[in-house]
Amino acid sequence: MEAGIHSRWDRERINNWYDQRPWLIGCNFVPSNAVNQLEMWQAETYDPECIDRELGWARNIGMNSVRVFLHDLVWENDPEGLIDRMRHFLKIADKFGILTMFVFLDDCWNSNPRPGKQPPAIPGVHNSRWLQSPGVSKVSDVSSWPRLERYIQSVLEEFTADARILAWDLYNEPGNSDMGDKSLPLLRTVFDWARQVNPSQPLTAGLWSDLPGLNSFQLNASDILTFHHYRTVTHMKNIIREYQHHGRAILCTEYLARAQGSRFETHLPIFAHEKIGCFNWGLVAGKTQTYYPWGSQQGSPEPEVWFSDVLRKDGTPFDVEEVTFISALAQKYGGAY
Repeated sequence: MEAGIHSRWDRERINNWYDQRPWLIGCNFVPSNAVNQLEMWQAETYDPECIDRELGWARNIGMNSVRVFLHDLVWENDPEGLIDRMRHFLKIADKFGILTMFVFLDDCWNSNPRPGKQPPAIPGVHNSRWLQSPGVSKVSDVSSWPRLERYIQSVLEEFTADARILAWDLYNEPGNSDMGDKSLPLLRTVFDWARQVNPSQPLTAGLWSDLPGLNSFQLNASDILTFHHYRTVTHMKNIIREYQHHGRAILCTEYLARAQGSRFETHLPIFAHEKIGCFNWGLVAGKTQTYYPWGSQQGSPEPEVWFSDVLRKDGTPFDVEEVTFISALAQKYGGAY
């Protein structure tokens, strides 16, 4: 091991850490008036009133945690501003007894992020303006990595002892956008950068697809095992049994694709029984339009059964019985942190 790089948490440490927390139930949170990560975090469009309102709705449902995406370009253009807005976000979440997991990098969706005013959502299209971070052209460009190192280490150093932060998700779906194992060198390096800082919160990068090289590294580098699941509950049970052999606490950091059999009524009871923390995709239907299915076409009508998301923009549920079900399980197994 290189000098200054700390090791992965052992199983006893991560399991003790997890045992001190209630069952974690939450969502991937993007405020409804943000089309992507830049619109959420840039100074001109950061909206604390919307965040406060919608995190309050999350808590009313019973959620006690959120997973939230950052973006390297916000830090590059306004590092102090991003840190200040992260502090403010954490203050709002903490008011509601909600823990936050921040995500640094992302290989998903649009590949050429640009700061400044973001284009409007394409009507009817799922997540039409979501942005990769840093973008696939930079993932393999080692000359661009020093900037990413400063970004990740600066943020970690600022919040290294902050108890309001649940964990750090270093890289969302590495290898997506047809990158495959080309994302592995950066992923390895990101873990090294984070281990050098040695934050008090655990590190992870979630498994999401059949990419053996990446999966092996993620399983062996993450403190807490995390995974994404948008398939049926039968398939999920098999995945959980496989991951439980590693003897580590487990979180499902993305699920909920109603049309594909990934639903609250099928998946939540398993998560609760196994004490697997879980973060569904989406809270309030907004500019990301993730209530439309993957691959939806421009101008598509609102689907009768939403793909993801839980609440309408006025805070009323898409499905009242579904929210009642979530709340009952959350009350039984969860609670504020």
